[in-house]
Formats: sequence, C-alpha cells, structure tokens
Amino acid sequence: MSLAAHVRTSVARALSTLAERGVLGPAADVGGARFNVDRAKRPEHGDFATNAPMVLTKQAGVPPREIAAALVAALADDPVVRSAEIAGPGFVNLRVRPSAVHAELATILASGAAVGRAASGVGERVHLEFVSANPTGPITVASARNAVLGDAVGRLLEATGHRVTREYYLNDHGNQVRAFAASVRAAHDGLPPPEDGYKGAYVAEVARALDASSPEVWRDDEALARAAVGAMVRGLPGSTTLPGLRATLARLGVVFDVWFSEESLHRWGHVEAALARLRAGGFLEEHDGALWFVTKGESAVEDKDRVVRKSTGAYTYFASDIAYHTDKIERGYDRLIAVLGADHHGYVARIRNVLDALGLPSDRFEALLYQLVFVYQEGELVKSSKRAGNVVTADELMGDIDQAAGRVGAGRDALRFFFLSRAASTNVDIDVELAKKKSLDNPVFYVQYGHARLCSILRKADRIGLGDVPATIPWDKLDHEDELRVAMRLAAYAEVVAEAAALREPHRVVFYVQELAREFQSYFTRLKADPILPRDATRDDPTWRDRWDVDKTVARLAWVRAIRAVYGSALALIGVDAPERMDLPDSAGDEE
Repeated sequence: MSLAAHVRTSVARALSTLAERGVLGPAADVGGARFNVDRAKRPEHGDFATNAPMVLTKQAGVPPREIAAALVAALADDPVVRSAEIAGPGFVNLRVRPSAVHAELATILASGAAVGRAASGVGERVHLEFVSANPTGPITVASARNAVLGDAVGRLLEATGHRVTREYYLNDHGNQVRAFAASVRAAHDGLPPPEDGYKGAYVAEVARALDASSPEVWRDDEALARAAVGAMVRGLPGSTTLPGLRATLARLGVVFDVWFSEESLHRWGHVEAALARLRAGGFLEEHDGALWFVTKGESAVEDKDRVVRKSTGAYTYFASDIAYHTDKIERGYDRLIAVLGADHHGYVARIRNVLDALGLPSDRFEALLYQLVFVYQEGELVKSSKRAGNVVTADELMGDIDQAAGRVGAGRDALRFFFLSRAASTNVDIDVELAKKKSLDNPVFYVQYGHARLCSILRKADRIGLGDVPATIPWDKLDHEDELRVAMRLAAYAEVVAEAAALREPHRVVFYVQELAREFQSYFTRLKADPILPRDATRDDPTWRDRWDVDKTVARLAWVRAIRAVYGSALALIGVDAPERMDLPDSAGDEE
C-alpha cells in the first residue's frame, strides 16, 4: 500500500469514528463518500490535502468547516498523520509522521528492482503497434520518436501488470513499395528515379547490394519489391548508412515481438474475408466501379465514406487496415493501441467505425498521436525529406552524439530523453550541440550524473568501512527536512508510474526523475557542515569514529540506496542508461 493510500485509510477511519459518534449526522454515508486525498501542490501547505468535509457536507447537513474541525481533532493521535489543519472553506491539509515516511523507505529497499511495479500478468493483454514506417528508407528522426514513445508506453504497461505484444506492421504491399522498387531499378539501370520515386543515395546502395547478391530479382517486379524491402529490414552487410530497420531500432533500445507483413493479408485472403463480413452486414456499396465502406449506425463515429477497392480493382490501404485490425482482435487481445503521427487523427474514427461494423468491440482500440520533431544544428533547423533523399536518420544522429560523448549509447540515451521529455501532443526540438555536451547544461547528462553521484557516495562508504547494511536501520536519525522531502517524493513513485501508464504519458516519469535529481542535488550542495560521509580531513584523526554519528550515516546511506533504486527504475522505464560512474570537469566536492 502506498503512502497516499495509508493517509486515505487514516482519513476514512477518522470519518467512520465521527459517523459512529453522530457528529456527521444520521444521513452521512462515509463508506460511500468519494472524497479525495491528494498530494499537496505546495509543500508549505502540507504533504496531502483532502476534500472530505466538502464532499460530506450536503448529506450530513453540517457546514464543511465544522466537519473539517471534527476531522482535525479525530486525527490527533493517528499513527500516520502527524498534524492536520483546516484550509479554505472546508479542506484539510495533512502532514505525515516521519515514521510513516521511513516505513516507505524500508519498503522501497525491500522491493529492490521491483520498486514501483505491479505483479506481472494481472492486467490486460495489450497489442501495441508502433513505428510501422514504410520500409522504403532508413529510420528517420520522426519515426524514431514513434519508436521511443511506443517502447516507453510498453514498458509502463508492463510495469503496471499488463502483458504487452510489440508489433511492427510492415507496409510491404501497395504503391509506396512499388515506387521504391521502381526507384531501385532505375538506379540499377543508371536512370533517374520515377516522378513519384525515391531519390536518396541509399537507393543506389540497395541496387548495388541486390545486384551483387540476387541478380535474378531484376527479371520480376514483385521479386524486386520483396528483395528491396528485405534489404531495408535486414540491412546491408557492412553498410553504415543502411544497417537495417531492425538494427536501428535495436540501437534505439526498441525490440519487437512480431513483424507483421501487410502483403500476407492479401496473400492468405484475409482482406477478402474481412470485406465479405462487411458486405454481409450492408456496410459496402459500389459507386462508379469502386467499392466503398459506408459509415452508418448509431454507434458510428463521424467520418466520411471510404474507398476500399478502386475502380481499377486494386485494394486501398484502408482495405488492408480493415483486415489487419480484424486479425488483431481475433488474436484475443483485450486492448489495441497504435502510435501514430498527429496527421493520422482521422484514422481513429475510421478504424472504430470498421470495428463496430464488424461487430467487434471498438472501445478496445485507442491511438496515441504524437507531434513533429525539429532538429537544430548550430542554431539552424535541419530540413529533411525521405523522398528527396536528404533525410536526417536516427543512426546518423545517434552516431554523432556517441562520438562527441565518447560513449556508445549516449546517442540513444539523448534521443530517448529528448523525445520523452515532452508530452506526445507537443513538438520536440532536439538541439544536437546541447545533446553532445558533457556538462550539467545537458538535461540527459544532468540526470545520469545524479545517479552516478549516488553510486559514488555508496562506493566511498564501502571504502571507508561504512557500507555494511545492518539488519535494523536507525531511521529516526533521518530527520533533516530535505531528506524527508526527498523521501516523500520517493514514496510517490509508484503513483507516478501508475498514472503515466494509465494516461499513456511517459513524460511524467521524465519529469519525476528530473525533480528527484534537482532535489537531491540541492540537498547535496547545501549540506556542507553536515555531510553524509566524513571528509578526508575528519578521518585523518584515528579517533574520528568516537565523535562521528555513525547511526545517522547508516540511516542516510539507506536513504541514498532507496533514492538509487527509484532513480534506476525510472531511468529503466524510459530506456535510458543509469551509469555508475561519470566524469565531470568541475566535479570538485563530489563524495568520491
């Protein structure tokens, strides 16, 4: 049970006592009252606040401030709530006892790597489709945001007990693939690409690779299209520009459970079968030689009719989508989530209408829409276009940052952090020069350095013989205001994870770990006269242990371990490394 839940229990118990005494009037239904116990927005107001008096006043027939006064009195000897005071027209501000905060720290330490996580498999079976970029070019920075957002949402869902299948829907059928194959053929023949083709240098690289490995594909357009798509997915051996979609995504920390082929839906008759169901239900109509899906019915979301088969006989992408989502639900998932660019907002209504028409539960489907990514290099906006060939690839950007930082993985950490530090509904600006910096100006470096500093403190404790963890922690020694404030933030971690998962908003975890980093750094900077560990000058005296408060150090080190556990868990949820050592040019005054 979280600290917030303990406080709510205390409030509910006090209200029940008041009801039994008749203080709230005979009509008060305390058990059914839906009052809130929320964390206070400003620490000077307390740790929590409740609106219980405002909620109960009508049915009790008692003014809210009278209920609030009675509640404050009833909480006087509560084992969790230290103090309560009336605020405003009838709210009550609450402060918790240090012992309750210490108990939360002990729970965090006991949880270890499982801190903030629910039991596995207690939630829904979730199908999470993301990226699904056309396999006609390398992963761009825009597609990388989709990948990172989808992966982080998957991590959050798993942390809160859901079973998640990550799936990449490979668009290997239709006009885009044919245009890509035609562009590869043109490059092979030394001709300019077709008007609707792809002009990037990578197209010629694919042509050269296929010429060397599969010369027979040039005789058949379909075989060429399949080979070209395969080259994009698997990558070209030895190529730094085309390592393959799978390799690039893995470098981003994203691995899929399933790669689903759109072409297979047509090959195995799933498109025809899904459309036959719609036809039987009266949802398909022919106009001017084309076949249309007709939106109708009371449950239909507002949308226009859509073509599923053109007058030429060719199926549209919408026809594939119908079959694909039918297949998803028939695989037994409780929830379908798709991560899409904001320009796909019309797609949501379209799919829900189709699912309703098929008699499938459309409320199982949800879409996460994300906004644009803008890359700035030396203050200038970098423009890109996959068709024109001047793409900014995720590999290129990660490689540049890795090289500047002198560490493989720095680019991945930077992209993931920048992408997830904004809500999906807002644009993301990536300042490449800032992302390369090995300084506290770089928000990624700042947060990672905070974790490294915690590890540094614990290493020094081991080195000077204070690192052993006793069976009983003297928590009462942890009484500094800043220490308790940080501990309160640690106690909120599970709530943050649960809320971020429920709202599909991983940026909440980023905001949380940034605040945790700032609070600990502020404490660390101010604690000059009373450091966590004895300084070297103190230990020069052989009798220093006789004058040093070892119990306080033991309690503080347990607190540091709890911070590190939560810190590491939060960084793992957003897929960012939690380094144990980092160099900083001006690291004077560090614990190690």
